[in-house]
Amino acid sequence: MQEKSAERRAWMAVLARAPLDMLEGAFKGIRVPALTWLRRPESGLYMIRARVGGSGNRFNLGEVTVTRCVVRLAAGTVGVGYVLGRSHRHAELGAIADAMLQSSEHRIAVRRLVVAPIQAYLNDQQARMTRKAQSTRVEFLTVAREAGAKSDRSRDAALEAGSEQLIEDMT
Repeated sequence: MQEKSAERRAWMAVLARAPLDMLEGAFKGIRVPALTWLRRPESGLYMIRARVGGSGNRFNLGEVTVTRCVVRLAAGTVGVGYVLGRSHRHAELGAIADAMLQSSEHRIAVRRLVVAPIQAYLNDQQARMTRKAQSTRVEFLTVAREAGAKSDRSRDAALEAGSEQLIEDMT
């Protein structure tokens, strides 16, 4: 049971983060079975909570708009779609895909034509952002060492100049 919920959580995350145009394109090659709306797409606000320092007391960070939708396929499987923002179509397609992924009849096709290409795209986007962030990374220990080396040289030069002045004063 835990495996199925983890697997479902993974495909729900992919569907929620999918660009709408990719989701629309992926569904063009799939025959969607008859369905019943249990909850038509509707938008609302969710309160986002956070913790001070990541582990301290909770506080209300702010609100986000979320759109949700629930469908039931003719076979009886129920699909749910939740997406950030107000895209009713995105929530619809997410709910339909969720229901179809729970159905043994449609699971393989939806994984191959919808989830896999979107997951590959999202992984590529993540890798690109990681590379971009990595290119601007600063190694603070290296900076500290370089700054330390410069200050050591200037301190040595100052001491040398100071000792020459002290010798002159003594004579």
